[in-house]
Amino acid sequence: MNSERYNKVFNVVIVSGMAAALTLATVFKWGGDARENALLLVSVFGSLMGAMSGVMSANGKILTFFFGLLDVSIYGVMCLMNWMTGGSGLGTAILHILYFVPMQFIGFFQWRKMGAGAVDAVRPRRLTGRRMLLLAALFLVGVAVSYLLIANFDRSETETLIKMTVVLDVIPLMCNIIGQLLMSTAYVEQWIFWIGVNVFSILMWTKALVDGQSSFAGVYIVKYCFYLTNCIHGLRLWMRMSKKN
Repeated sequence: MNSERYNKVFNVVIVSGMAAALTLATVFKWGGDARENALLLVSVFGSLMGAMSGVMSANGKILTFFFGLLDVSIYGVMCLMNWMTGGSGLGTAILHILYFVPMQFIGFFQWRKMGAGAVDAVRPRRLTGRRMLLLAALFLVGVAVSYLLIANFDRSETETLIKMTVVLDVIPLMCNIIGQLLMSTAYVEQWIFWIGVNVFSILMWTKALVDGQSSFAGVYIVKYCFYLTNCIHGLRLWMRMSKKN
């Protein structure tokens, strides 16, 4: 199987596999009150839009921002609701609503300037060593500052020295901020931060599921498992595309 055909098959597997998994998760969780069922359906729809956005992004297609706008809007509201019931997610909710939503529009116009169109893919580029060190320092400082700010509002572990719900919130928060910035400017290294987002988001929603804090946590565990697989694939594709440029 050649590389182009493999990529098409992979994309179909990611989207159809996630749709099937979310359907099973919905059936398993169905049966609550009308409000919980409605939230479940909305979270499933948003997750599918996120899967489409991830596939488009991995292939450098500008439609990623259309599907991404639907995904980040829904996910931001869901994280806010999870935090309001005593779980983690405040930082992620603020990030999605106030940062990711406008960045979808910024990213769209940036990609247009860098060659992306209805058919043509964006032209990826690589960070220099100096910029990599700067981003690493920014990440560490951002995690520390975000933890101190969000820990003051966290209500889940008031007696503990290190609040794990906050840790599982602020690390993907900073990965999201840097990942989106690098994505909007078409840098290959964005995928390293997206992988971090997915790993820690899986941990965050797993904790919410185990603690019984959310009726739709299982949906997002499935979502981020598929996202993680797609990110690894996206890193491979963008490395190859950047070499061509």
